[in-house]
This record gives sequence, C-alpha cells and structure tokens, in this order.
Amino acid sequence: MPDTAGRFYAGTSGFSYPGWVPKFYAPGKVSRKPLVVYSARLPAVELHNTFYRRPNEQQITKWLGETGEDFRFCPKAQRATSWRAWSEADPAESIKWLTDALEGFGERLGCVLLSLRGTLERDDEALERALSAWPSHVPLALELLHPTWQADEVYDCLRSHGVTLVATDLEGRDEPDLRRIGDFVYLRLRRTTYEAGDIDRWARRLEPFLRDGMDAYAFFRHDDDGQMALNAEALLVRVGEVMAS
Repeated sequence: MPDTAGRFYAGTSGFSYPGWVPKFYAPGKVSRKPLVVYSARLPAVELHNTFYRRPNEQQITKWLGETGEDFRFCPKAQRATSWRAWSEADPAESIKWLTDALEGFGERLGCVLLSLRGTLERDDEALERALSAWPSHVPLALELLHPTWQADEVYDCLRSHGVTLVATDLEGRDEPDLRRIGDFVYLRLRRTTYEAGDIDRWARRLEPFLRDGMDAYAFFRHDDDGQMALNAEALLVRVGEVMAS
C-alpha cells in the first residue's frame, strides 16, 4: 500500500473454533494456542467472548503475549453492562466498568465494539448520554442496527464525539453505506456466504477510505468450518492488490 494509506485489518469474530480444522487450522496445530496460529495469518480479531464475560488482566496479558506488536484486538463490549449503560440516566459508572479492563490492551486495542440490540429504536437522548460518558481516549465503534437510526442528526452526534458508525452487512438487506464518521472504518460482514465477486466489491468500496489515510477494520462472522477466516484472508489480499494498482 502507499505510505500515506490507512492500515487495513481483516479478521473474524473470535478465533477459537475447533471446527476450523482442517480448512483454516491444520490438524494438530491449534491445541491450546489457536490465537498464535490465527495471528500469523490475520492482523486483527473481533473478540466475541468479551460480549459474554468481561476479560480479566491475566486473560488480556495472555492474548497480548500470543500475538505480535502489529496485531489489533477489537473486543465486543459486555452485553449486560452495555444495556445498563444505555438505559441508565447516568451511565458513567457502567461505562467505566466496561472500559477500565479493556484499557489493558494498551496500544493493541483497535477499538471497542458496542452493539445495540437490533430491536432498539432511535433514542437521541440516550445516545448523547452514553457518548458523553464514554472516555475519549478509548476508540469506540457503535453498531446501530434499527433503521430508525439512519438519520443525519444521529450521524452528526457521532461525529461530534469522534465515534465510528459500524457498517453491518446482513442477510436479506441491502449492502450498507460506508460513511466518513469517526477516525476509522468498521465493517461487519455477517452474511452466510461471500463469493469472490463480493470480496472484490468490498475491497473496492474500502479503497477510497484507505487512500485518504483512514484505517479500516473488516470482520467476517464466525462459522462452523473456517471458510469465513479464509474469506478474511482473501479480502486482505484483494485490498492489497487494489491499493497497489
């Protein structure tokens, strides 16, 4: 990529899936350290298990030790406390609980993914409360799935707080727009299948953001056999080809 281009990070939601043998993980090489093998092939991971349990210092230290300095972690914020933070009149304490542990990733923290329920409709006051309480030094990618959030006022609020809007590609919906909201791009590829043409199209859609110096993250969903991890590798290669052309 050109020296002035943003960095591109592709990966999957999680990494520890025994069913990925032998398509992505070779037999006998996963054992107790799948992240070592994963990080040798992909530059980032969207941590899915942090959605169910807040990681402790020992766990984060282990993950950091199994990956290189250029590898990035994008933990998904713990669901119960995320919901409390969203619904409370003063979310500061809940958000502090969410972010304090994740700061243990240090410079290896790509961002925190905060995903709101797909049934949750637009609430401008709750959005402003949560974003005002979020620590500005912890990069945040916010996933707003309900269609009512698609409004200029919402986008302006995110921009004013320096928060990235997640673009989520879902089965049965049109492909999402990629918007210049926040300091980086965050794309979640959640369909059950992606063909070579799909991967090429997303590489070309990411290109202008990368050329403008914005970093970009793209994470495929986890699956049963590891094909999505191979898709992430293919997208990583295709983006490199497009940027070099």
